[in-house]
Amino acid sequence: MSIAGDLKNHTPLDEALQKSEKRARTLLEVNNAIISSLTQDSLLTAVSKALHRVLQFDAVALILHVAERDTFRILALEGIVRHFHVGKEIGRANSSVGWVFDHKHYIVRHDLETELQYENERRLLEEGMRSHCVVPMIARGTSIGTLNLASKKINQYSEDDASFFQEVAAQIALAVQNMKAYEKIATLNAQVLHAAERSRTLLEINNTIITSLSRDALLQSISKVLSGVIHFDRCAFTLYQPDKETFRFVSMDSEVKSDYFRAGLEFDRKDSVAGWVYQTLRAALRRDLEKEGKYFNDRRLATEGIRSDCVVPMLARGKCIGTLNVGSKVLNQYSEEDAEFLQEVATQVALAIENMQVYEEINELKTRIEAENVYLQEEILRQHNFDEIVGNSLALLEVLHNVEVIAPTDASVLLHGETGTGKELLARAIHSRSRRSGRAMVTVNCGAIPAGLVESELFGHVKGSFTGALQDATGRFELADGSTLFLDEVGELPAEAQVKLLRVLQEHEFQPVGSGRTKKVDVRIIAATNRNLEEDVRAGRFRSDLFYRLNVLPLRVPALRERRADIPELVLFFLERSCQRFGRKFLSVSQETMNHLVAYDWPGNIRELQNVIERSVVLCRGSVLTMGRDLLPIHEARAPATQSTTTGATKDHLGEPATRPDKASVRRSLEDIEKEHILRVLESTDGIIDGPTGAAQILALHPSTLRARMKKLKIQRPPAQ
Repeated sequence: MSIAGDLKNHTPLDEALQKSEKRARTLLEVNNAIISSLTQDSLLTAVSKALHRVLQFDAVALILHVAERDTFRILALEGIVRHFHVGKEIGRANSSVGWVFDHKHYIVRHDLETELQYENERRLLEEGMRSHCVVPMIARGTSIGTLNLASKKINQYSEDDASFFQEVAAQIALAVQNMKAYEKIATLNAQVLHAAERSRTLLEINNTIITSLSRDALLQSISKVLSGVIHFDRCAFTLYQPDKETFRFVSMDSEVKSDYFRAGLEFDRKDSVAGWVYQTLRAALRRDLEKEGKYFNDRRLATEGIRSDCVVPMLARGKCIGTLNVGSKVLNQYSEEDAEFLQEVATQVALAIENMQVYEEINELKTRIEAENVYLQEEILRQHNFDEIVGNSLALLEVLHNVEVIAPTDASVLLHGETGTGKELLARAIHSRSRRSGRAMVTVNCGAIPAGLVESELFGHVKGSFTGALQDATGRFELADGSTLFLDEVGELPAEAQVKLLRVLQEHEFQPVGSGRTKKVDVRIIAATNRNLEEDVRAGRFRSDLFYRLNVLPLRVPALRERRADIPELVLFFLERSCQRFGRKFLSVSQETMNHLVAYDWPGNIRELQNVIERSVVLCRGSVLTMGRDLLPIHEARAPATQSTTTGATKDHLGEPATRPDKASVRRSLEDIEKEHILRVLESTDGIIDGPTGAAQILALHPSTLRARMKKLKIQRPPAQ
């Protein structure tokens, strides 16, 4: 038979058989593709290749239903790039995909120009497609999505094509469902591994908390542990300071260099999302900091390259004590799950920090009590007493009156006077009459401390902050919290210490040497100097701002030569005390010796007088203290005072000789001395207070002030003679 005869005898049945055979082979190839494909993309590629042997199409898409949002998402796609892409979601309300999914029946469009009904079909037409076939993917009786074909030719697909395409879709549906099941299993396995890893991390953090001895070491260790399970370019811990309504960075672990964010930085709660976290006790999760950031610090973070962050509160017993912050240069770095995990970490850390703070407070209190006890023991050994202010001269009484006026205030006092005039005794008198008298006054001799140790002496230091710092030490400012700090020889402070002292006086806070923690104190300052500080300010040796801060209440302490009338009483006082100390007994002082002592100018003031008396008690013999030329400082003495002056200066108000050491008169109180002096003056003026010859004029007081003092001291004006 000829070839023409063979072609002529070719029947439609033969064509149908060939077509059926092709489709069977295609279904087998699709099945093999399903078995060998590991991903949905590779599956669609293999199916597309097999389908091309039996169907003509320019685009194919695999679309799955997203139950959470009731939309359809393109899972795999070939041939269309303009309006459709992998991951694009299509609403079910206005799409052929939704209709096919709901009715579980295919749709065939022979010509989209005349038959289109849905928005997605209009988009296909814009892509140049004219024919369209959509079949449901049904697995175990449930629609899971659709399989779509599109062609640029009219009348490309028949009902028969759609039926065959439906068979292919059924195979693919089972494969996709199995893939989803495998993905869920893989996801669950990953979640289990992830949870196990985070559980190990929490355990490791717990062990770190148990073994950490300091807060800084704890936070640094936790930051390292966290880096193994959560990516970050910056991790930081902050603590809230309620007294100032600020947050302070206490630890910073950062791959991103910053001139602003650093350990020790304090910032207002309004400047950062940390304030919101503190207020709401909730985590703040920002996936795009440039869009979501609305605080001052957010702009700084974005400028430094931080794109996303997570900030969680550190909660201890329901109270926020600070925040744990992580930040990344990657967008969408942190999830809700990350925030929950970080919250668990932050809660553990918060309890540890709170316990550490309680321990530190107890330890600081213990250290302070021990230091205060040692200090008080030293003070007892020094035998300082308010009653040691001896004398009733007008110059002394004027100073003591000023002491009573300024003592109740909290203002700074600057005592200035020559060496040895008793400035520390006056400082103690001011402190003992202040509201702070319940605690010991703390003294610092600024001139006796080496320049390199002044800051440590004043503010304390932490262990290891400098060579020789073998343990933490409490500074004098902290020791004097709630009390008075006496800065003797304040003019000897080096320039650097002056700056730091000024800051404490202004801000009422300081940092111990080597520590990043700020401590607040409530201290009253009494300073003393034998230098002319105003001249030092002009010469640039002393800071003017510090001088004005100290010189709020200036008080000049008179030299001993300005209060000669007090010398006999001081002689008797030092005589009695020296006799007790050295086991000697003297009944009086020779008149010649007393005259010389009163006449001498005493450049060393009271301290020099005390030394002379002590030396005489040791070297003299007999019951009357008589000083020879080797003991008397006569080489600088003036001419002896007149008899009347000396006699008047060495008698008490009853007329008893002052050379007799009357114990009761030696330790009289300030009020007794002042009362006695006012009575003497009133007697001399016959009780007259006002006028040029009245008592007020002699005492250099306003008449009203004198009357008030008389009322307080219960002085009755003597009757006029």
